[in-house]
Amino acid sequence: MAGVPTIAYGHRILPTESFPDGIAEAQGADLLARDVSGAENAVERLVKVELAQCQFDALVDFVYNLGPRKLEASTLLRTLNIGRYGARPMSCCVGIMWACVKTRLESAPRGRFLLWHSADSGSNRLRRERASVL
Repeated sequence: MAGVPTIAYGHRILPTESFPDGIAEAQGADLLARDVSGAENAVERLVKVELAQCQFDALVDFVYNLGPRKLEASTLLRTLNIGRYGARPMSCCVGIMWACVKTRLESAPRGRFLLWHSADSGSNRLRRERASVL
């Protein structure tokens, strides 16, 4: 995100953190694992319906990049939590939300949109396994 200091794989540097000499790859991987775990916990807490793994992964990516408050306040979450996976408003909302996401990777919003829509509508289930970080 523009104007937000980051290190490694997009870890937002907190006021209590300092990395004057940079970090090793293993330390970066640890920060990523911690950040992704926080995003997974937020999705599990906020989403009240069953998700296919790819839908869960897309929402984790969303929260990782924008934070849980953006998901919590979104029309996307409200529409999803009433079970309207395939509704036209849901498709439009997902597309618009992903298209508006500003990340350092230009293709990330489109990738999230495609990841979400790769779910087979008949395979919705609770997400049981955490995504592999690396």
